[in-house]
Amino acid sequence: MRDETHDDTPDDAGAVLPAGPRGLSSRAYATLLTVLGAIGFGAASWLAIEEYLKLLDPNRVTSCSFNVFLDCGVAMASWQGTLLGFPNPYLGVAAFPVVITTGVVLLTGARLPRWYHRSLLAVTVAAQLLIFFLMWSSFYALVRLCPACMVVWTILWPLLWFQVVHAVQEGHLPASDGLRRAVVRNRGLVLVIGYVVAVGWLLLAVGGPLVESFGL
Repeated sequence: MRDETHDDTPDDAGAVLPAGPRGLSSRAYATLLTVLGAIGFGAASWLAIEEYLKLLDPNRVTSCSFNVFLDCGVAMASWQGTLLGFPNPYLGVAAFPVVITTGVVLLTGARLPRWYHRSLLAVTVAAQLLIFFLMWSSFYALVRLCPACMVVWTILWPLLWFQVVHAVQEGHLPASDGLRRAVVRNRGLVLVIGYVVAVGWLLLAVGGPLVESFGL
């Protein structure tokens, strides 16, 4: 692990940090960005295509609508589905290729400056806040779940968390040695806790309708 002294310094230039738990390797981090970005892009593209087909035929049933409760069409037709004046999936179609490209560049062994990692992290934080809002809307306002949307929800949490881990580990974000070791050591545990909280929230909010949608 290494630190930097200038914003335009590559992410591996600087002094070696004190010994601690085994960190997230550059290759593992790059692979995560590439794979998670590809999954997110696939889900966003799926939704974007469905939006287009729905525009051509308003009566069309979307391919990601399975029953009354698991229905992408409801989310598409809501105002929450077009927060910026255009369908939300277009944000993913534009943004996820940046994540994929970043991962591929890092896999080649290239180094990116601190400001780039910070900028990518900031955009991912904004995306996660948007996802929280869309989750709340799905659970309490629409009382419907969009399966394709849930794919994006699922991959965005590790995409955000591992960027935080990488940023703390490499010194892109200020942190004491103790905090840095705790973040690196417990990265898997925190990831699992995040999923447990999300699933718990989902079950508490819409557990009944979700169970009924499967005829149980």
